[in-house]
Amino acid sequence: MHKTNIQKIAFSAQGKDVKSLLDPRFGRCSGFVLVDLTTMESQWIPNEQNLRAAQGAGIQTAQNIIAAGAQALISGHCGLKAFQVLEAANIPIFLSETLPIQQIVSLFKADKLTRLSSPDVEGHWA
Repeated sequence: MHKTNIQKIAFSAQGKDVKSLLDPRFGRCSGFVLVDLTTMESQWIPNEQNLRAAQGAGIQTAQNIIAAGAQALISGHCGLKAFQVLEAANIPIFLSETLPIQQIVSLFKADKLTRLSSPDVEGHWA
């Protein structure tokens, strides 16, 4: 998916709104803030069921954000299995430092984020 076609982005988040900091973890973050870039409305997608999963947290989390309608992901890191699920669904992954989500939205719009072309951490990274 080309960046200009992206309207909804899922951010791994430490809190429930755009003022929250990005969580560097993907599969084991507490949840996601889904931001509509057109309206700047956001919604909270909890991820509690995967916080303590023995295995498969990244895969299940990836499936959850796809089901929620995310067209891109911004996180601090992404492991192999989650990367494969998101790539198969044509969901691009962008990396960011731990900053407020509203600031990261501006960086995304200014094309200042790195698109991940392969996983950047091992599985079960925390």
